[in-house]
Amino acid sequence: MHHVSRRDFLRAAVLSGVGATVASCTAEVQDAKQQKTRYIAAYDTESPDCLKACRKIVEVHKRFEMPATFFILGKTLDANPTEYRKLLDHPLFEIATHTYTHQMLRDNDFCGPAVSLEERRKEIFRGKEAVEHVFERPCIGVRPGCGFDNALRGELEVLELLREACIQYVSSLLWGPDCSLPALLREPFNYREEGFPDIWELPGHGWHENLLKDHNRWGPKRLTLWPSPFPEAIPIGFCRTPNDEFEVNKVFLNRALETNKSFVSLIWHPWSLGKFDPDMKMLELTFTHVRRLGLKPCTYAQLHKHVSGKVN
Repeated sequence: MHHVSRRDFLRAAVLSGVGATVASCTAEVQDAKQQKTRYIAAYDTESPDCLKACRKIVEVHKRFEMPATFFILGKTLDANPTEYRKLLDHPLFEIATHTYTHQMLRDNDFCGPAVSLEERRKEIFRGKEAVEHVFERPCIGVRPGCGFDNALRGELEVLELLREACIQYVSSLLWGPDCSLPALLREPFNYREEGFPDIWELPGHGWHENLLKDHNRWGPKRLTLWPSPFPEAIPIGFCRTPNDEFEVNKVFLNRALETNKSFVSLIWHPWSLGKFDPDMKMLELTFTHVRRLGLKPCTYAQLHKHVSGKVN
């Protein structure tokens, strides 16, 4: 029998213990990484055609038990309050505002200039009031119409209006640099530099999916950066099938997980989804992939609670 000294024995025991501990910690870190990246299904609900599409969208969400945030235009909500209340008043869903009539809160190169400060006040306050009146619950978030490439950086007057309205988060960073698409996988931040540390920016990512299908009838447009940070996410032409769109979605979902982002959320519009894919096959493909990747579904309100330190 080979003789093992006390020193060798202790050394082997310590090293094996360290090795087991390292392996265990590595596995825990990998598991934590899998759970850390959240996924948010979010819908800019902004036109009369959204109601019909939302009925099918809700069916898919309930089947997959998938949470969602619906950013609803106040004017759209006021047109069908009973129907939207019946459809979306469910524990899975957060209801936030998309302003009242989709007017610009700051200049957007493609969507036009900001309206007056008084009009912006109406957009914010009336949009929030519409949600709270119909759903009888607090509305803590707003997604401005179209969004911007620089969020609300430097927009002190708009941020003051949001604070006055008791808005806790805004989702306005919806474009890449120089008003390009796709929107990058940007992380949440607050507006401390502007003097509003309690207002958080929770961006959206990827394409405005309606533009992937030319539903705005803009035709060919100067939209992308060169060189692109996401060349694999820029299709050679407009999407023609639900699977085409899903393949684009996968790029952002996979990259968010691979780079350990805190969350990923694509920019969807019910009217456009329903026009292109009335059976919502793309949603089914996307949600199946989200589950496969182990992303953690949540709403924007739940993400806000997490990043602001209000809950773990």
